[in-house]
Amino acid sequence: MAGEIGGMVEKRGSGLWLTHLLMILGVLLVFFPIWLAFVASTVTQPEIVRPPMPLLPGDQFFENYRKALLSGVNVPVITMLFNSLVMALGIALGKIVISLLSAFAIVYFRFPGRRTFFWLIFLTLMLPVEVRIVPTYEVVAGFGMLNSYSGLIFPLIASATATFLFRQFYLTVPDELAEAARVDGAKPLRFFLDILLPMSRTNVAALFVILFIYGWNQYLWPLLITTEPDMNTIVMGIKQMFPSGDDVADWPVIMATSILAMVPPVLVVITMQKFFIRGLVDSEK
Repeated sequence: MAGEIGGMVEKRGSGLWLTHLLMILGVLLVFFPIWLAFVASTVTQPEIVRPPMPLLPGDQFFENYRKALLSGVNVPVITMLFNSLVMALGIALGKIVISLLSAFAIVYFRFPGRRTFFWLIFLTLMLPVEVRIVPTYEVVAGFGMLNSYSGLIFPLIASATATFLFRQFYLTVPDELAEAARVDGAKPLRFFLDILLPMSRTNVAALFVILFIYGWNQYLWPLLITTEPDMNTIVMGIKQMFPSGDDVADWPVIMATSILAMVPPVLVVITMQKFFIRGLVDSEK
């Protein structure tokens, strides 16, 4: 019996080492291109174009990043980072607020056609921005919101997915909580702010991470409604840095810009990692 147990522990240990080894190899495989981009952002242009490319950082880190942040190619990278930050925060917070209130109204208010309204919201999942981009552009242009943060944010703040997720979460909340709040004289908004919103914080955190990255990575919509370089987002800026015709690409600056573009989303994920994981696998009731 003892021998069988020892054999099981030995097999489990070898399997554990194998899974850890595969995980480490996977991480290295994913991280290697990022490492190459970082190395390319710290060397000179001749070192990049002359093979073999170095695998260790060079001595041009501060110079290349200073050039990217303060001068860039068409517009300073720091300006594009700020534009992307405003857009990503506006989209994430706007989607969460609207989805929280929409789900609250659908679940806790009785009005004619509420189920129909929910399914109409849900059907918008089949209509991504690319499908409705022409009429959306006409509306934004008609309101004079081209080349503005409001034009970047407002058309993208409705989220059927977030509304659906919050609705499903609210349906799991015991009806006794709503009854107790009603007996205590709490108005609907007070019930929402004092009970539902605190219970939803892990879900909100998980959605914030996902929606922030969604807003940060937007390319087509900002490209369409912004014509002034000062309104460029960082994703647009990286694409515009690539040369056309016989122009020579400033690869160290492009790589430095790419690394800088990854920093805010990574910081958001790291900062909210605990809440993000809890929001995906757990529900506080």
